[in-house]
Amino acid sequence: MTQKKRQKNAVRPSLVALWLLANSAPVLAQGPDAQTYDMPAQALGAALGEIGTRSGTEIIAPAALVEGLAAPALRGAYAPDDAVRALLAGTGLAAERVNGALVIRRAESVGARSGDEPIVVTGTRIRGAPIASPVIAVSADRMRAAGQAGLADAMRALPQNFGGGQNPGIGNNVPEASGVDIGGGTSLNLRGLGSDATLTLLNGHRLSYSSALQSVDISAIPFDAVDRIEIVADGASALYGSDAVAGVANIILRRDFDGVRTRARWGASTDGGNGQQQYGLLAGRTWDSGGLMGAYEFSRISPIVARQRSYAADVTPGVTLFPFLKHHNGLVSGHQTIGDKVTLAFDALYNKRWKASIFPLNTAGDLDVSRAENRTRSMSFAIAPALKVDLGSWRAALSTMYGEDRVHFTIANILGDSILLNGPNCYCNSATSIELAADGPLFSLPGGSARLALGGGYRQNAFELRRALAPQLDINETRDSNFAYAELNLPFVAPAMAVPGVYRLNLSGALRYERYPDIDTVVTPKLGLIYEPFAGVTLKGSWGRSFRAPTFLQLYQSPSATLVPATRLGGTATPGATALLLIGGNTALAPERARTWSASVVFEPASIAGARLELGWFETRYRNRIVTPIVTTAQALADPAYADLVSRDPDVGAVNTAIASVDSFFNSTGGVFDPASVTAIVNNRYVNAGHQTIRGFDALASYETAIAGGTLNLTLNATWLESTQRRTALQPELALAGRLFNPPHWRARAGANWSAGPLGLNAHLNYTGGVTDMRQMPPDDVEGTTTLDLAVRFETPRGGGLLGSLEFVLAAENVLNARPDPIRTTLYYDTPYDSTNYSAVGRFISLGVSKTW
Repeated sequence: MTQKKRQKNAVRPSLVALWLLANSAPVLAQGPDAQTYDMPAQALGAALGEIGTRSGTEIIAPAALVEGLAAPALRGAYAPDDAVRALLAGTGLAAERVNGALVIRRAESVGARSGDEPIVVTGTRIRGAPIASPVIAVSADRMRAAGQAGLADAMRALPQNFGGGQNPGIGNNVPEASGVDIGGGTSLNLRGLGSDATLTLLNGHRLSYSSALQSVDISAIPFDAVDRIEIVADGASALYGSDAVAGVANIILRRDFDGVRTRARWGASTDGGNGQQQYGLLAGRTWDSGGLMGAYEFSRISPIVARQRSYAADVTPGVTLFPFLKHHNGLVSGHQTIGDKVTLAFDALYNKRWKASIFPLNTAGDLDVSRAENRTRSMSFAIAPALKVDLGSWRAALSTMYGEDRVHFTIANILGDSILLNGPNCYCNSATSIELAADGPLFSLPGGSARLALGGGYRQNAFELRRALAPQLDINETRDSNFAYAELNLPFVAPAMAVPGVYRLNLSGALRYERYPDIDTVVTPKLGLIYEPFAGVTLKGSWGRSFRAPTFLQLYQSPSATLVPATRLGGTATPGATALLLIGGNTALAPERARTWSASVVFEPASIAGARLELGWFETRYRNRIVTPIVTTAQALADPAYADLVSRDPDVGAVNTAIASVDSFFNSTGGVFDPASVTAIVNNRYVNAGHQTIRGFDALASYETAIAGGTLNLTLNATWLESTQRRTALQPELALAGRLFNPPHWRARAGANWSAGPLGLNAHLNYTGGVTDMRQMPPDDVEGTTTLDLAVRFETPRGGGLLGSLEFVLAAENVLNARPDPIRTTLYYDTPYDSTNYSAVGRFISLGVSKTW
């Protein structure tokens, strides 16, 4: 973080401190060891930010208090409290510990009130409580310094996130289970378990689902409004309910902002296409009892087409590799304290997006002869007000949310001068929720206060699928759920007790009850353990159960029967033999269920100041996975593994019963339908039949030190993943990780950031492992990619005029222009590489300019 940003936005917590706090909040409450400082005289906000970063201490300093104040030089060894006290000498300000954080206030008000915003880490409902799962935090400042355009860019680079699911640029040849691009939105997909198995929150609030996969579009949020994103890649249904099987991501907004900031960013790929324009405005005002902030963003991205890439131009000409995207989005956030007990807060979000892509309808790839144009227009909004009341040492909160997300899509098939329109169609989602929660201390334990969080509420999701050409296939359904939860945190041993071999011992537990009428009732527990045998080494472990309710499409997608020649399903070439293929939703589906384990060890050696290493193991065992049980329908009648899904030699009555059980019947044989000619009925409708296991390791490391007159920060995030799936009892267990259109075994991102005053230098090395293409024999090995990203940041001195308070970021992503390894294609509109793991962007150069007024 630069000096000017620390000064202007000092209200924001130290981002590194939040990361450390997630794993060692009780340590901070006791006070970290002294650090050695050699800091020049500088702005007070910047100095406080550096103390927070260096010491791992949360320092909350309202911008209105520190604006325009200078801090003296600080040299020598200081504990955090002493260092802050030295900086505040003579300013009329003082610091007070609140829930482990240092809160800067006017000296006369210190100790007078206790209603300050507490520290809440994603993965717990208890203020100030540590959690037993690893937390990955990525700050917006770090994203900007690396030249990234927003959350979508940052999450695509996160090793724990898989590029499949609901994301732009997913090719037509990617199976639906691995990903689809409908509206151009970007969703998280932790561990490759699916966009609908990763719960995404905004300031702790759920949002409306986007499109058809029950994911949340993170690119709808203006980047300038974001403070950071916190990710717990561990099952979290005991705290947050359905969809949190793979984990939870919480997008945390800026708490306050004073002033106006304008921003512009331009960029393009050197191989052509992907021209980007992005403009943003952030404005805010804070006062003693509250604040109001608003942000607006416009973005436009030109498409990447096959002719612009050497590996695609001659293979699948005419195909759009990455779509045209344009969006407007805005956000307003505010909070107001009434007296010293009540706080009102709200977040409101609006987004509008356009997407367009084209692919040919002829083998030559000639778009002038025939093509399909896929266009979408999306609109989403959400409003989430909350009321918080301090009840002594307890806090109660009432929060609610209403949101909508509508993706209107049209496909135009153009053959010469003829146009056949399919649309407009709509995936229309809405969501409503209300929740009452409270947390506070229960009783005293040797290591501190036992603390409890309680909550309950109601949630409703609605989904509507409108089809212009087939209204009989429309869906209009609503789903309600009621829930209640409890979480308990028990600190048995604290460092001050000086217990040999037990520096710290903390246990936690959570239990959630959730009832879905007409589907199921689910109870999910979670247990956590944090044990420090001695200072600098922390062992953490968690066990829990998670679940995911069926999606609306899985439940209500119109079931259909299609009559085809038996040979198309792998049958023998008997003249006139046909087969009936059943597909579609299943209203008898039950929730998917999972057991999750995680264990990690954290090293923070006192002998290496600023160093931290966390090694973690995770495992998720999924059962009752909702699948279409037949992977390859062309082998349905030939592969014995599908025998339990095939009814052979059915009589006429069975055929007519099967057709009567679905909404639509299609005859694709070209002849007259004769029930007596049906030699098999193949059932490929959604069922709860899959079993999946995901396991692996994460390595998170960071090191910060003073060097060459500045601060050097080194980071590493690496993950190894193994996953297998068995779709039905008769089918063999198949490896998923390391296969085409699934996550690779290895992904890693290593970074180096050096900053000194107005100058910052960034370098990141990204590695995505290879996969194997098993679609044909012999299989093909698809090589992975290694890319290098570089960025330079420079700031002008703070002050008035057009040249003051400017920030420039010049970035080059994939400097060496690494290209995806081509894969075999079978259709002329296929994407000729694995679009879930690798990118067609190539080398990308961008320039960002921002000014604070």
